[in-house]
Amino acid sequence: MKTVTLIPGDGIGPEITNSVTTILKEAGAQIEWDIQTAGTDVIETEGSPLPDRVIESIKKNKVALKAPVTTPIGKGFRSVNVALRKALDLYSNLRPCKNIEGIKTRFDNVDVVIVRENTEDLYAGIERQIDEDTAESIKIITRKASLRIVEFAFDYAVKNNRKLVTAVSKANICKLSDGLFLNCAREVAEKYPQIEYKEILVDNLCMQLVQKPEQFDVLVLPNLYGDIVSDLCAGLVGGLGIAQGANIGLEAAVFEPVHGSAPDIKGQNKANPTALLLSAIEMLKYINQRDVAEKIEKALFKTIKESDSLTCDLGGTSTTEEYTQAIIKNL
Repeated sequence: MKTVTLIPGDGIGPEITNSVTTILKEAGAQIEWDIQTAGTDVIETEGSPLPDRVIESIKKNKVALKAPVTTPIGKGFRSVNVALRKALDLYSNLRPCKNIEGIKTRFDNVDVVIVRENTEDLYAGIERQIDEDTAESIKIITRKASLRIVEFAFDYAVKNNRKLVTAVSKANICKLSDGLFLNCAREVAEKYPQIEYKEILVDNLCMQLVQKPEQFDVLVLPNLYGDIVSDLCAGLVGGLGIAQGANIGLEAAVFEPVHGSAPDIKGQNKANPTALLLSAIEMLKYINQRDVAEKIEKALFKTIKESDSLTCDLGGTSTTEEYTQAIIKNL
């Protein structure tokens, strides 16, 4: 039995969390949940969207499953996701994007893994207001962070039988910061002669992804480009509703869906739990419960392929509960 920190989040978070934990239980996952609330709902009572108890729980358990938490845009508290990554040094954001049979997309040959540096770049949050008409944000790129994220990408490629790692930058413009990232990528690539290595500018990458996505395998990027490109790739395979994610460090890992908390449909029993379920499947593999993970994955893909019980965002008319029960039936 493995104890895992569970963060139900807010908005639709608790609904999809209930769906996923029910499926995991029915599939026989050996997990005991350490439930920790976070987000907008705990600010009034605890004064912070990310209380210290949440961090301590993840440090203790080493693994967490997290539903979406609302982040205010342009005001309010800092992103809980960013704070978690910094507090736990979750330096790698892993985003597999692969077609699922039954979900119609413009392309049917996408199988891309995005490895995004997770701790620095513009997300370091170093900003200042110079005057009322001017604001400044500082981009931080370090050798340490660049080397380890590229090493993570190559290690992932080796372990998962991937053939190509492509480093993404804008080094033609950001010659010092992105130039440092690119130099680190070249240095690491020399240690992995069995893996093909290429480089591409981020703007060219975006164009080529929407023309010939099948040419890409593993992409490794600094934080900001990784954030943008990973959502683009999610769009290639069906959208954020099926986009899984993992934030991995040396001491802990947090698995979470990529989409937001969708407060506009909170409590309406129409939220799609697929992205959180896919994240939970990756978590099960991470904690060496691969048999259960594969069992759930097969049931999920069978449910989507049959297309009789899909939620509205996937083209169906089923409720969250009906979709959940269809997956359980297919276990």
